[in-house]
Amino acid sequence: MRAARLMSLVLLLQGRGGMTAAELARELEVSERTVHRDVAALSSAGVPVYADRGRGGGYRLLEGYRTRLTGLDRAEAEALFLSGVPAALREMGLQEVAATARLKAAAALSPGLRDAPAVAAQRFHLDAPGWFAHDSPPPAQLAPLARAVWNDRVVTASYKGRTRALEPYGLVLKAGAWYLAARSPSSEGGSSPKEARFLLFRVDRFGEISVRDESFSRDPSFDLATFWTEQAAAFGRSLLRTSITLRLTEAGRRMLRHIADPAALPDALASLQPDGTVRLGVESIKVAYAQVLQFGPEAEVLEPAELRAMTAEAAARMSALYR
Repeated sequence: MRAARLMSLVLLLQGRGGMTAAELARELEVSERTVHRDVAALSSAGVPVYADRGRGGGYRLLEGYRTRLTGLDRAEAEALFLSGVPAALREMGLQEVAATARLKAAAALSPGLRDAPAVAAQRFHLDAPGWFAHDSPPPAQLAPLARAVWNDRVVTASYKGRTRALEPYGLVLKAGAWYLAARSPSSEGGSSPKEARFLLFRVDRFGEISVRDESFSRDPSFDLATFWTEQAAAFGRSLLRTSITLRLTEAGRRMLRHIADPAALPDALASLQPDGTVRLGVESIKVAYAQVLQFGPEAEVLEPAELRAMTAEAAARMSALYR
């Protein structure tokens, strides 16, 4: 632990030119006394770090000194690509690895570019989880699954009352919820297409997870982003269990893109007639009712009769309110 902290201290000084003990203590999350002891240890080990006295002083490295510790190992290199999603790193237990990787990357930059990470951080921030999800702890199953994903290890997992072996290929964070893309080892050699062997699991619905001391060979044709896009689209379409028919005004046609479910929009646009009649896929009549009310007077419900009656009643009550 101390060796990692000493390396981080050197990289901070190399990347920023000089820092006070208080600044280093904040960055390293230790006391200033610990910083002083670490600096003394580095000096004893031959690292040319010195204290710059006076106003604006602090600790600095001898000019021209470049540490050879800037090479990224595999874990740091992989974590670096997730640095824009701090919540994901924290939940998978990779925040310290990513922090070291960022320090190494910053230290390797030329002096004129060392402010680039700070400049970018002040101009762009990715907040992946959904609203009101920040107080929810990550699923207990996430950490072992993440280790298995990184190391290509088979897991034994309990999911909805069934225990099975899985080859965990990748994790996806969607609106605060974690999903695992995996396949069963027993599906190898089957006659189904490759993509049919992969399944999607919601991580917080797993029971006990056991990471085996057994590796698996990844299918080189598997692409996590493509798989997720296809699965998300299929899931969205599966929710559209019924459909309604509307007649839209010109303004209603413009509103359609903002009100229709994204999974239903392509078919709805394809069905749009010159007179504004459109067939719209919906999850249920209850959901359709909420969508139709958003159109206001710019849509008339033609079918089904149940939804037309519900909308007419809502319009009558609204008319009474504003009479």
